[in-house]
Amino acid sequence: MQALIVGCGDVGCRLALRLQLRGIGVTGVVRSAASATALARLGITPRIADLDADVIADLPAADWLFHFAPPPETGETDPRLVGVLAALGAPPSRFIYLSTSAVYGDCEGRWIDEQESLKPKSARGHRRLDAERTTLAYARDHGIAAMILRVPGIYGPGRLPLQRLNAGTPLVQRDQSPYTNRIHADDLASAAQRVAELGIDGAAYNVSDGQPTTMTDYFLRCARLLGVPPPPEQPLAEAMQSMSPMLKSFLEESKRLSNRRLVEELGWRPQYPSLDSGLPASLDADLVVRAFAGAA
Repeated sequence: MQALIVGCGDVGCRLALRLQLRGIGVTGVVRSAASATALARLGITPRIADLDADVIADLPAADWLFHFAPPPETGETDPRLVGVLAALGAPPSRFIYLSTSAVYGDCEGRWIDEQESLKPKSARGHRRLDAERTTLAYARDHGIAAMILRVPGIYGPGRLPLQRLNAGTPLVQRDQSPYTNRIHADDLASAAQRVAELGIDGAAYNVSDGQPTTMTDYFLRCARLLGVPPPPEQPLAEAMQSMSPMLKSFLEESKRLSNRRLVEELGWRPQYPSLDSGLPASLDADLVVRAFAGAA
């Protein structure tokens, strides 16, 4: 078997290592020569491609296609995905698209599952919803199975917010911080593998640890773990003025994601079911982080 991972960064490499243990050959599509070198260090066959080119060079055929590359940062569609699908020599048998929980929009802190209506609030959410629809349409047209992964904030080795904590950027005061959800990078990779193996055609799966907290709680936990002073807290309206567009979109959309479908229907279990176990496991640079850092 062969797998093709488009956008084979940190999570893609973690997935690739899992697939290789199953004897599956993996080609990872990346943008730069430096990333290609990192993949080669991990034994992953690299393919360099510019997903913003008018025409993307032909991509190798694969049994499983994982599309992990994000859409462009502007607009409300995903032309990168359209270009990738046009560049495929032959359709895969199974197609897994990595989307975002932003497609649900703001749910006012409610627990939601995959039956929740899709009402994206941010441009980021609209782009991902467009990509979900493109994925399912392609699968219908080619008679293949397609599954959607709806993913919240990802954390793990090399992903802790040390720079932001050192800068002392204020947090939202605790009683105003909305619910946010997270998944450890290794658990996202294992969920992607399980969905490729057992996922139901046309289904979407929330991929979270099932233990939502708040963004303020997350940053305070990281500060304690990393041994840095906790940032000051301020009202939500003031904190939003210093946030990046990505962080703002998280703070504007409060929801609690249920992972029941993934757990009960596919038998998936996270290795890190909460921040209590996942954060300490994120402290040290692991094989993937070292590969991208150029370490031996």
